[in-house]
Amino acid sequence: MIPPLPHDAPAWLGRFDRGLDLIASLCRLVTGLSLVVLTVIFGWLVFGRYVLNATPTWVEQVALLLIMVIAFLGSAVGVHENSHLSVMALRTSVPLRIRNGLVVLADLLLLGFGALMAFYGAKLTLFKWDSMIPLIQVPEGLRSLPLTIGGALIVLFTFGHLLRFALGHDWRKDLIQ
Repeated sequence: MIPPLPHDAPAWLGRFDRGLDLIASLCRLVTGLSLVVLTVIFGWLVFGRYVLNATPTWVEQVALLLIMVIAFLGSAVGVHENSHLSVMALRTSVPLRIRNGLVVLADLLLLGFGALMAFYGAKLTLFKWDSMIPLIQVPEGLRSLPLTIGGALIVLFTFGHLLRFALGHDWRKDLIQ
């Protein structure tokens, strides 16, 4: 969660932050449920293989879909909460003015990366939508849909960081001197 804004911040920015927090919470819920389902179906796989002597073959395909959801939605939440993998040694060793420039540069690169993920993920999703995943008979495009959604969320969350930075209300720890 993003810390509360100071009293001099525009009211619309607070509403925007709450909207982003709501989206991030929904992503955490979806990834958490996906992890629970993943654990349950692997339990069923082991039970089926060793107790029933009948391996459920659909588990692998469903697990691959769930891992995509967990990875891409989880990484978008990491961008929102500024808990994603980041190299801060250089940023923390330079003066504040240069540090702020590096933070903005990293945000712009992340925004571009998210946009590429969303764009090419959408192209891949549309391209593969008409073929079916064997054993579970759902569209193959579902494999790349989390990539598309995760990329779009990375763009949205990074835009939020840049907006707060531009308005002087950035809360990220590596900006504090």
